[in-house]
Amino acid sequence: MARTLINVPQKAKRGEVIAIKTLISHVMETGFRHDNMGKAIPRDIITSFVCTYNGEEIFRAALHPAIAANPFITFHTVATESGTIAFRWTGDNGFSQDASAKITVG
Repeated sequence: MARTLINVPQKAKRGEVIAIKTLISHVMETGFRHDNMGKAIPRDIITSFVCTYNGEEIFRAALHPAIAANPFITFHTVATESGTIAFRWTGDNGFSQDASAKITVG
């Protein structure tokens, strides 16, 4: 299980542009390195990130082997209504991690 950190404002005004920041700890392996016996180390990376706001997709990213070991992703959206902002990271070897945050819009 990977450790996630998310930063979403708890409160916002309707129509306000808010910053959303995410960080996930994941040991990334590109698949290009070899162990001390010369055998290729299998690739193990996060391949996609999706964020939804009350079930509607607002951000998506495809990640590739050159991404950092602990991907930090930041983006902006408009606060339209109170609800849940949900995050999902998926990757190689069946990796999947979910997180969410509540936001109150007034």
